[in-house]
Amino acid sequence: MRSFIGSVPFFDAQMKVHAYKMMTQDGDKLLGSAEDHRMLGGELLAPALEFVHEIGTEPFAGDNDFFVEISKYQLLIGMPLSMQLSPKNLVCVIDKDTLTDNAAYAKLGILQKKGYRLAVDGFPRAISMDTAVKVFEYVLLSCNDENFNVELKEIRPYIFKTNLVITDVPDMDSFEKYSGARGVLLSGNFYSQPITKGTVDVSPLKINALQLLGQINMETFDLGEAASIIERDPALSISLLRFINAMNPDRSRKIDSIRNAVAILGQNEVKKWASIAISVNMGEDRPSEVTRLSLIRAKFAENLAPAFEMAIKSGSLFISGLFSLLDVILQMPLGKAIDEVAASGEIRDALLEHKGQLSDVLKLIFAYEHADWHNASLIMVRHKIDIEELTTAFLDSLHWYRQLLDAIEEEDETEATEASEEEAAEE
Repeated sequence: MRSFIGSVPFFDAQMKVHAYKMMTQDGDKLLGSAEDHRMLGGELLAPALEFVHEIGTEPFAGDNDFFVEISKYQLLIGMPLSMQLSPKNLVCVIDKDTLTDNAAYAKLGILQKKGYRLAVDGFPRAISMDTAVKVFEYVLLSCNDENFNVELKEIRPYIFKTNLVITDVPDMDSFEKYSGARGVLLSGNFYSQPITKGTVDVSPLKINALQLLGQINMETFDLGEAASIIERDPALSISLLRFINAMNPDRSRKIDSIRNAVAILGQNEVKKWASIAISVNMGEDRPSEVTRLSLIRAKFAENLAPAFEMAIKSGSLFISGLFSLLDVILQMPLGKAIDEVAASGEIRDALLEHKGQLSDVLKLIFAYEHADWHNASLIMVRHKIDIEELTTAFLDSLHWYRQLLDAIEEEDETEATEASEEEAAEE
């Protein structure tokens, strides 16, 4: 499937993610090989719906709602009902201009009866708001629309009858401005804005984490010194032992000390475990989406190493993706944050100066995340990267992240069961 595909999160006022929206673009068209007569064919092929049909909504959105755009032509030929897609967690997004087509509008009632939930992208002027709130569970308004402020004022009286999603929110100031409305969801770049000034005190436990990151990012690091740092931090110690147990489900190998665990893993595995565990640990007081995005970027960058003929640098690419939101996690300028973790000069150049071999990989990932398909295409052409290769690398990073969460949840359940059994035995 020659399409770009990604997803963007929808946050509530407490910065909790409630949903994701799929973003797609026909890759052939962008890369110059599509012809005008294929445009309608592209509408009917529905790559977004095909992805949902093939792999479901879970890899993109977990248990959250997943918004997918449905065009007028797709409605007219019976999608998504004709594809037998489950309505669970699926929200069909209809463009406001589709409401002017009576035949397409009639299809919405059929979808509702089959259990599909609907959203309208843009202010639904073609019908009354009293009707709109009965048809649409969500109304999406873009900050970039020239009529945004007027439309926002018009929709406020109906805020108790429908859910408002404000898209393209550019920064935290705008987020604070618009997040006060009841039940509003917001999307945009605000949650990953770079920190350019100020700093905060870093807690003692985060200092341990930063020291460990500094240690593992040396070209060759001392496992004994790494073990000493881990031993000072209960959270890191527990995380390491859980990681070992996940690799050794039958518990046949007994671990009697942190130093023993570190020795068993070796440098490469300790480096990978620590990079992930510390990012999660340091991001606990930041939006969960920041941690999720850091980890997906890390794996996405690592997956792209062969495509950029940089397999030997896959580890550095992983760390670069992981550290790309370090300023947001630590709430300090990125340069200072990178100094705190003693990242290599190559990683620093890529993140701060946007130059060096690693930089193009990160630029492609950033363009992909923000649905900047034009710039993504330019980088792909320059490095002779195929769209299917890129999409596979992205989807694999989503699956990897999901497996990581499943492993953590499974270990939590195992520990809870073992604790309950121990308590029962004591009684």
